[in-house]
Amino acid sequence: MWEDDNDSEWDESDEEEFQRMKRNRFQHPLMQKALEIIKLTQAIVGSLDEARTELYGGQMMESAMILASKFSGAEAMENYIHKMENAVQMKLHARSLSSMSYQLALEGTHAEEHLQLLRDGIEDFRKLFITWVKGFDKSKREDDGWGVFMD
Repeated sequence: MWEDDNDSEWDESDEEEFQRMKRNRFQHPLMQKALEIIKLTQAIVGSLDEARTELYGGQMMESAMILASKFSGAEAMENYIHKMENAVQMKLHARSLSSMSYQLALEGTHAEEHLQLLRDGIEDFRKLFITWVKGFDKSKREDDGWGVFMD
C-alpha cells in the first residue's frame, strides 16, 4: 500500500524550515493580536457568573481562538482561495466576539472599560487583518469547484 520513498523522508533541513516558519507565524503582528484577544476574552469569560458563562463563555472563547487558528492555517498554505476562506471565518468570528461584548454591556455584567479593551483589540486586529489580506497572492488560486473568490 505505502511505498518506501526515501526522497520524502523528513531531515534536519526540513525541521529547520518548519521551525523557522512556525517562529515567523507566531511573531506575526496579527497572531500576536489574536493571542492578546484570547487573553482578554479569557479574563472576561472568567469573571462571568455561571449562567452567562454557560450562555456566552464557550462561544466567546471559540471565536477568540478561531482568530489564531485560522490565521495559522492560512499562513501554512499558498492557495489564495483557501487563505480567503480562512480570512472570512476570522472576520465573522471577530465580529461575533465584538457583538457579544455589546450584549454583555447591555446586561451590565462588566465595567464598560473592560469590554472596551476587547473591542479595541478587535479593532486593532481588523486593521492588521486588512493589510494581511491585501498581501495574498491572487495568482496562486486553484479552483475548488465552488466558484468563490474566482473573479
